[in-house]
Amino acid sequence: MRSLMFQAVCLLTLLRLPSGNAYAQQALPAAGPAISANSIPSAQRMQPEELVQILRSQGGDKPLVLQVGPRVFYAEAHVPGSEYIGAGSQKPGLDALRERVKALPHDRFIVLYCGCCPWTKCPNVRPAYEELVSLGFGRVKVMYIADNFGANWVNKGYPVEKGH
Repeated sequence: MRSLMFQAVCLLTLLRLPSGNAYAQQALPAAGPAISANSIPSAQRMQPEELVQILRSQGGDKPLVLQVGPRVFYAEAHVPGSEYIGAGSQKPGLDALRERVKALPHDRFIVLYCGCCPWTKCPNVRPAYEELVSLGFGRVKVMYIADNFGANWVNKGYPVEKGH
């Protein structure tokens, strides 16, 4: 119920923002195949359950988890230990992504996620994924969020952090 209420409040807030506002542009994705996350190879997609298992496991190779969606959603709830980067569909978000990874070895395990909206409409994960691949990162996964972060992570009882 809280998640549904949060989504309704966010939607109403976004509808009241001026059209030039970055959050309004990020949270209301454009239509069409040009931004579709479906072009990300299935082998590079990770189910939420997989990430939960990796994060809960002792030892092993822990990924750098980066949220590439709107800050308002990151502040409400995010994967524990994840870092906010900025919307992958916007130049400032891609610039921040490049800055964050510039000193990392190209074999670093990285997981991207957004969760702003249904996978097929997300404007953020594909550009962020493609940017990392173009920079030579070979171990990039994108968490497949079918509906949104609330439905596919929070409501399933997976761990969350709030704020930042």
